[in-house]
Amino acid sequence: MREAEAIYRTPLGAAGGLAVTGSGRQHARRAVTDRKLPSFAVVLVERGQGWLETAATGRMSLTGPALFWLFPNRVHSYAPDGDGWDERWALFEGSFTRDFVRLRIIGERHPVVALHHLDEMVRLFGKLHADLLDDTNLGQASAALMLHRIVVSAARQASGAADRRQERRDMADIVETLRRRATQPLDLAAFAAEHGMSPATLRRRFTLETGLPPKAFQLRARMDHAKQLLATTDEKIETVAAMIGLDDPFYFSRVFHDREGCSPREFRARYPRV
Repeated sequence: MREAEAIYRTPLGAAGGLAVTGSGRQHARRAVTDRKLPSFAVVLVERGQGWLETAATGRMSLTGPALFWLFPNRVHSYAPDGDGWDERWALFEGSFTRDFVRLRIIGERHPVVALHHLDEMVRLFGKLHADLLDDTNLGQASAALMLHRIVVSAARQASGAADRRQERRDMADIVETLRRRATQPLDLAAFAAEHGMSPATLRRRFTLETGLPPKAFQLRARMDHAKQLLATTDEKIETVAAMIGLDDPFYFSRVFHDREGCSPREFRARYPRV
């Protein structure tokens, strides 16, 4: 790898969702010790080995190709071994980071991701770096898009081991089954037994897959179906409630308002049928 490069950018005032504030590459030989960053960071180790230490994980050995996430205002240290390692890095911030953490796409307790497709990750980091060099509004927006793709690619590679692929396919089928049955009453214990697991295991795996526990997912699916019916039919509100599996139209209206910020009738008025 050629000599160290680094770019730092001040994010656009309106770029609140996701902004890349720095990017670089180097052949690192020195340790980073007891450092705190004001933003998130991702470090890609293309080749080489060393260690990472945080309060959440303790010291972990690390062998490339791999990447690791660093969290704002958290003390961390890391270092390559005596031969050094080839690294790329990016700094980022914005409200989307809360979603990454909430959906467990990145996490402090599991910051290291072993990579199975290094070429893809190198391409994304390279495009992000080139976008920051561009130093235009469009370049910064494109860099944010590349960072988002890095997050998603890392999450897919983290869950892409052979012993997880079938499990993910099975969970996708379970999610689709609950989506189809969303208007029917949900007996979680019976539903879990139908799929050969305990209610606690089903709830945990379902939440990891969708970001929502089963009953919250069912309610969201019901409300989505209600919006479709309100926008595309002339059915009465109480009929729409019954069609999505809620016998009490007043409860339906209250839940709908809490979720959508308007009543079912107001929603229908916003989206008149063509």
